[in-house]
Order: sequence, then structure tokens, then C-alpha cells
Amino acid sequence: MSSANARLNTLNDHLAGASATVRTKIGVQSPDDVVIVSALRTAITRAKKGPFKDTCPEELLSAVIKAILTSTKIDPSLIDDVVVGNVLPRGGGATVARMACLHAGLPERSSVMTVNRQCSSGLQAVVSIATAIQGGLIDIGLGCGVESMTQHYGAGAMPEAISEKVNALPAANDCLMPMGITSENVAKEFGVARDRQDMLAALSHQKAEAAQKAGLFDSEIVPVTVTVLDAAGENPKEVTVARDDGIRPGTTAEKLGKLKPAFDADGFTTAGNASQVSDGAAGVLLMKRSTAQRLGLSVLGKFVSSAVVGVPPNVMGIGPAFAIPAACQKAGIKVDDVDIFELNEAFASQAVYCIDKLSIPLNKVNPKGGAIALGHPLGCTGARQIATLLPELKRQGKKIGATTMCIGTGMGMCAIFERE
Repeated sequence: MSSANARLNTLNDHLAGASATVRTKIGVQSPDDVVIVSALRTAITRAKKGPFKDTCPEELLSAVIKAILTSTKIDPSLIDDVVVGNVLPRGGGATVARMACLHAGLPERSSVMTVNRQCSSGLQAVVSIATAIQGGLIDIGLGCGVESMTQHYGAGAMPEAISEKVNALPAANDCLMPMGITSENVAKEFGVARDRQDMLAALSHQKAEAAQKAGLFDSEIVPVTVTVLDAAGENPKEVTVARDDGIRPGTTAEKLGKLKPAFDADGFTTAGNASQVSDGAAGVLLMKRSTAQRLGLSVLGKFVSSAVVGVPPNVMGIGPAFAIPAACQKAGIKVDDVDIFELNEAFASQAVYCIDKLSIPLNKVNPKGGAIALGHPLGCTGARQIATLLPELKRQGKKIGATTMCIGTGMGMCAIFERE
């Protein structure tokens, strides 16, 4: 048995023995439920190539917050706190997050912080607000996520120096492993064949293409007017961006199968079956049900539970396979009870593994496509998934949804929501 499998067996035993107290019950409405009254996002565009390439992340974040304030007509002074998930900016993006909130119209008395839990940062921001409301610390809050991978993606986001003493521990050293290599490890360790990866990637594009043509993203996307420069950084042109631009029409598994591996000459992970490097922002407005009723705001859904679980860093992509059952257990449901899974497709290898591990029917996973087609702006994704999930639950007449993702350095996160 491999060391990774041995560690996973230990993790399974631990999770199987865990108990959970269900605080928010599915199918039961309570005045104390933490509910979502708005969830919106920008379009997701290709880093360094798309129309957001010349736009700062604080401008995207401000646009989303403004749209939430406008659509709900909420008094900005009622928003007690804002948590913003982002991953790459220096200083945690704290200063520009505060600037964005003020620019969007929140008063100076409002507060903001940023959070970095790698690829789950946007979801962690929402959960942080939800738990603050549950604990009585605030009444109303915004959980947001934003990332400009155009501006910040690359070696500059890594630590300049690492302790030799800490790095001597193999698991600690694995935290520095390139994400593409962890994808290859998942494929080889758990037997995820190249053709299955390409099939899932092609399906992501096909579903996203169909959804975009049918206008299924329209209600969740905030049009943003930005200035775009040409290749020489000149000739500014104003454009309004309202469509995801990473979706490739006509993508097939056969076409993807012709691409060369990107990280290992003998590997399976390619530019076509991995998530795209992208720019975007998203936001979610939360409050107690009693507060929403008092303000006359319609409820889109409620936050039920969340869980974060650690896994071996060298196969970090398997995290959702362990976070999903943990979140479901906290919600008092089984994995089979979930109607739609917004599973972040960091890599097709890990997405296929998680689907197989939990025996999830493929029609329940990313019905409008996932990050392979739409893109994965790191800090934004967790909040973006909520904006994508809730309208789709309504369209399908379904109730229970999960948003979930793997997390660099070896974790998985999942949250359970119920549509009203």
C-alpha cells in the first residue's frame, strides 16, 4: 500500500468516527437561518488575454458590490462587515479590498478583511460571514472573492525564503510541489486515465457552451465596463464585459487528446484538461432570515454547513472527496441527497477521482460547466460557484446544492446550501 493510500485510510477512519451536531436543518425554516439574498459575479475572463487584463482587481470587486447594493436596494450602512477571499496579491490584498468597498458605496464605518485559504478563499469568505452571523457578532455581511491572475500570478506569489528545518519534513516540502505535478500524482496513484480526463474536460466546455447560448449565466453576471489596451499598451478602448470568454465551442475529447502533457513528458495533465488562469470577482450578501423578512428582501437560499479537511499535500486534488462527506454529515444528509455539485475542476484528474470516489452521477456535477471551461480566478471561485449554483437549483426545481474545491498544500472544502 502506498504512503498516500495509508494516510487516506487513516483519514477515512477519523471522518467515519466524527460526530456532528446539526444546527441548521434542511427542510425547516427558522428565523435564525443564515440566508443569501444576493449572489452575483463578473464574467470570468482569460488572464493576460481577456478584456479584464488591464483592470485592477479592486475595480472588479467594487463593481460586484455596487451591483449587489443596487439589486437589493439595501441601505449600505446596514452592512456590518465584508470578508474578501484572494490568494495572490502582496499584503493579502487588504488595502485594495478596503478601497473597493468604499468605492462601491459602503460607509467608512463598515469594515473589511481579506482571507487566504488558497483556492477556497472565496468560499471561506462566505462561510466566515455566515458563522459571524450565526454567532451574533454581526447582522448583515458580504462574503466576496476576487483575483487578477493577470497581475499577480507567477513566481512572485511564492515565499522568497523557506526554512530548511521545516522543509526537511517530506510532507512540508510537498506543500511546495507545483500543482500540475500533484495532478499527475493523483492520476498515477489512483489510476485516472488520460482519456477520462479529456472526456471530462470536453464535457465541461460542452455544458458551458450550451449554458451560455441558452442565457443561463445572464442572471448571475454583472456587466462591467472597463478600458482595454492593445498589445503595445496603447489605444485605450472602452468595452462592457458580460460573457465568460474561456469557453471553447466545439471542444471534443479527441481534440484534447492531441495536446502534449504540460508538466511531465510521460504525464496526462495538459493545458486542455486543467483549469484556466483567469480574472474575476464575485459577492454574496448574507443575513438572518428574520432580518431579510424585516427588510422585505427575497431569500435565494440558506447556508447549511461547511467543512474543511486536510489530505496529503502531494495529492491535494483529492480534497473534495473527503470534504463533501464531512459537510454532508454536518448538514444531517447523505452525499446522495445533494442535487447539484459545483465541483471546482482544478484539474480533470482530481475531478474524475472525486466523482468516482463518491459515486456521484455525472449529471449532478457542474451542469453549466466548470473551471476547465469557465476559468479559475483563485480567490473568486468559491463565491462564484454560489452565484452559479443557486439559479441552477431553481431552474431544475432542485433543493440541495454543494460547492466544493481542492486546496493547494493539501485540503478540501465543501459547503451545503438549500434553495428556497
